[in-house]
Amino acid sequence: MNLLEVTNQTWITVAIVAGIFAGSALLIGALILIVGKVFKVNVDEKITKILNNLAGANCGGCGCSGCSGFASKLAAGGAELSDCHVTSPEGKAEIAKLLGIELKDEERTVAVVHCNGGVENCADKFEYKGNPTCAACNSLLGGNKACSYACLGCGDCKAVCPENAIEVTGRLAQVDPDRCVSCGACITACPKNIIDRIPASAPVYVACSSKCRGKEVTSVCKVGCIACGICAKSCPHGAITMKDNLPEIDYSKCTGCLTCVAKCPRHIIISRKVVAEETPAQPEQTA
Repeated sequence: MNLLEVTNQTWITVAIVAGIFAGSALLIGALILIVGKVFKVNVDEKITKILNNLAGANCGGCGCSGCSGFASKLAAGGAELSDCHVTSPEGKAEIAKLLGIELKDEERTVAVVHCNGGVENCADKFEYKGNPTCAACNSLLGGNKACSYACLGCGDCKAVCPENAIEVTGRLAQVDPDRCVSCGACITACPKNIIDRIPASAPVYVACSSKCRGKEVTSVCKVGCIACGICAKSCPHGAITMKDNLPEIDYSKCTGCLTCVAKCPRHIIISRKVVAEETPAQPEQTA
């Protein structure tokens, strides 16, 4: 076989290989198109419109993994619009029109931590040196705090807050009501379930979650509720009742008279009004 014949044979081989690759590429492309048409997922236009009107925070406070999941549940009638605390009233109004439902009036809410312990007030039962998260700490004998209801102070709530509304000082989480959008991400993240929503207009809240009796509380915490019931007895409007050794406030009756704050011997009923008044006013801008 001479050189010319060898060269021709080589080019024939190259052409065959190239043809095989080209044919394979065309076949794969055709298969992709066929599979795409067969298994095409038709997106409900209603879901898309609902999603466009949601806040898009993907905070998970509604109980869904994100806004797309919540939009699907709304479209299917499996969720309430009030489950979302982040979407604006205007956005909710548009969604209500899409769903053909009446939009209910909702009072703005904020999250609060029902604990006032921290390192200063609540004792530890052991020194925790593991993974610095509340979830990990809580998985070890219910956490290192002597009170089984106490804030663990590792900041799981702060880590998930999309608005940076939570600070952890002295191993105690606190919510800034001016930044809180009440998405509920912190409520879901807290392994102690001591974060809850209250009306943004609420004058007071209970900074304790312990359901234990007085003697047991005082042995582990300097400020925990001892279930004396003085707040309930003293409230002139009947806005407080005792339940599971804790005061429960009916905000529809509470007038903000702060009698409960003054009477509580353990100072676990916190005045949000006083906190607001103590915030220094910003100086007026001069031209």
